Amino acid sequence: MTSSTSAPQPSVDPAVRAELARLRDSIDNIDAAVVHMLAERFKCTQQVGHLKAEHALPPADPAREGRQIERLRQLAENAKLDPAFAEKFLNFIISEVIRHHEQIAEDSKR
Repeated sequence: MTSSTSAPQPSVDPAVRAELARLRDSIDNIDAAVVHMLAERFKCTQQVGHLKAEHALPPADPAREGRQIERLRQLAENAKLDPAFAEKFLNFIISEVIRHHEQIAEDSKR
């Protein structure tokens, strides 16, 4: 029995290879934009964390988080993106933000 990785690759039309490369370049550009947008978002949430720490506000705001999740689910639906995926993604981001806010609050006590 031979491995599928050692099987000869079928000949692929150069136009298909070119289209695949074009699409992958677009994906790479989008990934870079997503990373930069997340970096900007976290710069803002770090500032929020410092403001909360200065004024002894809690790191989490469940009411806002709920509104944001609902808002993002609606945006996802409108964009034809799975709202459950969008919610999971936002929940991951929110948990990281809260972790950062807790660390900022702890550091401000020192």
